[in-house]
Amino acid sequence: MRTVTAGLFTSVDGVVQDPFRFQYDSFDDELGAGMGAFMARTDTVLLGRNSYLEWAEWWPAHPDDPFGQWINPIEKHVASTTLGDDLTWQNAARIPGDLDTFVRDLRQRDGADIAVCGSVTVVRHLLFAGLLDELQLMVHPAIAGAGRRLFEPTDPPTRLRLVDSTVTSKGNVVSTYARRDA
Repeated sequence: MRTVTAGLFTSVDGVVQDPFRFQYDSFDDELGAGMGAFMARTDTVLLGRNSYLEWAEWWPAHPDDPFGQWINPIEKHVASTTLGDDLTWQNAARIPGDLDTFVRDLRQRDGADIAVCGSVTVVRHLLFAGLLDELQLMVHPAIAGAGRRLFEPTDPPTRLRLVDSTVTSKGNVVSTYARRDA
């Protein structure tokens, strides 16, 4: 069975929105190497509507960026009930029907890891549905102050298990978690 993973940049105060606002001087070679390893083991991406709309506008215009070289040609599935089926970004398709059913079926197909990129709503949904195998949080040594956070006060209590953790040379804490079933 394929693994579904999500990796999010976050500030110390838990903001995951617009990481360029707080990661600019703390992104280091170790984070770059970790992202490279993440990309190398992934051949399918899940996106939410907002991430798709932002990224479909940005990344095709930046094909020489290493992330652009990876994200542009990769197979992309978009969770949306409002977008049509005529997505214009290369190798992108809207998920037909129920997200949980689609992800369960996708995990059974041949292939490498499946990554949820950006898409906070999709990450949260899959985590609480028990369909996210690993959640990697890359905590930058910065306080963003404002912005969307990964978790909401109304989220159910959920136990996680630490799978791996490292500290980079610029003080980023990279922690990978899996759900801990009761």
